[in-house]
Amino acid sequence: MTNMVQDIAAAVESYPEETAVGFRGQEWSYEQLWGMTGQFAAGLADHGIGPGDRVAVYLPNLPQFVTAFHGTLHAGGIVVPMNPQYKTREISHLLADSGATVVVALADLVPFVDAVRDDTDVEHVVSVGGEAEGAIPFEEFLADEPAAVVERDDDDVAVQPYTSGTTGKPKGVLLTHHNLAWDARATAKLLPGGVDPDDKFLGVLPLFHIYGMTVTMIATLFEGGGYYPLPAWDAEDTLSAIEAEQLTVMHGVPAMFNDLINFDGADDYDISSIRFANSGGSSLPIEVMRQFEETFDVELYEGYGLTETSPVTHANYPGARRPGSIGKPLDGLEARIVDDDFEDVPPVAEGPVDEETVDLDEITGELVIHGPNVMQGYYGLPEANEEAFTEADGKRWFHTGDVGYRDEDDFYYVVDREKHMIVTGGYNVYPREVEELLFEHPAIADAAVVGIPDERRGETVKAFVVPVPDADLTPDDVREYCLENLAEYKHPREVAFIDELPRTTTGKVQKFELREREADAGGDSE
Repeated sequence: MTNMVQDIAAAVESYPEETAVGFRGQEWSYEQLWGMTGQFAAGLADHGIGPGDRVAVYLPNLPQFVTAFHGTLHAGGIVVPMNPQYKTREISHLLADSGATVVVALADLVPFVDAVRDDTDVEHVVSVGGEAEGAIPFEEFLADEPAAVVERDDDDVAVQPYTSGTTGKPKGVLLTHHNLAWDARATAKLLPGGVDPDDKFLGVLPLFHIYGMTVTMIATLFEGGGYYPLPAWDAEDTLSAIEAEQLTVMHGVPAMFNDLINFDGADDYDISSIRFANSGGSSLPIEVMRQFEETFDVELYEGYGLTETSPVTHANYPGARRPGSIGKPLDGLEARIVDDDFEDVPPVAEGPVDEETVDLDEITGELVIHGPNVMQGYYGLPEANEEAFTEADGKRWFHTGDVGYRDEDDFYYVVDREKHMIVTGGYNVYPREVEELLFEHPAIADAAVVGIPDERRGETVKAFVVPVPDADLTPDDVREYCLENLAEYKHPREVAFIDELPRTTTGKVQKFELREREADAGGDSE
């Protein structure tokens, strides 16, 4: 194997006339997609871009993203996906750090690139969706004749995504052809019978994020299925697309499934064509899972992964499912729960445990991963790489930074991010436990819990709550509800009502922003 594009080539040979990409009533066959990616690769070569060069793709979910992504790999380049919601300040770091020489951007986003162009290595900008000053229109960038596939080795870097920045400045992650191909094929096997050429994948997860990139676009196109992207998240547009196109597979994040549950017109749509629904990106509250299945009569599975692991490492799937668990490690991958001395923490008999009767500190440790989908490392950050990996027993283990436990059936459970754990008066509080309880309250639509400074306790628990519209709910109600159901030290001593939680585009709550709000407000809450 020399290049992921050869996997696409195999699909083209097997399914030349089948739909590869569908968008707003238009469809492109595998043969057509192959031709366009070859033309894009030739366009790169015509502009002096070759093997190992980086191409930044600054687009929402559009057919042009698919073409630019596979065309860059076709040319032997490295894809640097960028969030299309980012502005000048945010893309400045990504472009300067990655050394990208080409940027493919929406015409409306080209001015943000121009603003930082002199401080980066960017030589060419390609515009999508219109003309922009100083940019080459996408259609003109495509060469008349397709280029041959540039050979690359399995361990050559294919994609350099950036971490979401939920805990600090985004870091470039070096993912190889083998990392991505292995993970895409492993996740495709989770579907009953695997991915079928008749499958149609909903492309609502953003392609700039590794979750959407691997489990929807790459996994689909490797196996002859159809990929149907949506440029932006909208609950009604999603339900409408599923019904109209008879889509069969949906991958999403918990916030998306929560939105679908709370959408007023959900009952008006038939999404029975969905044969597999999966949640990842962040912890799935059991109550959200239950309500989704009740509302739509579709089973919702939970998986787990990180940008650094291409991304999926664990999954529930038909025949191996345990609500509250992130699932079992993918076949061919190893996972451990280790203590501070890197010794294995013994498993519990069966999970999930009752967190009110079990001391979590006795059964939890850090989740570490070893496998073919683990990144080469962070780009240009030797100290971060040293911290991220531990060599043990001849294996290179990646530290996820997540606290969890496992049971004797090899199901894993993530309690919380190690960095999010709250230490109050000497007691450890795992925010997810409090958040799960808040989600069960009928008057609470969304919630997040963080630790805030407290002179006496070191930290104390604060809940940021989004009430259901017109709900009769007060901060005192929330505190009393938590006191009735949790140990006293775990209950949120402070509760703030807000309109919405700050989230990344992939639905992760940006808890650092909540802490910053707290610091700026000087603890202004009830």
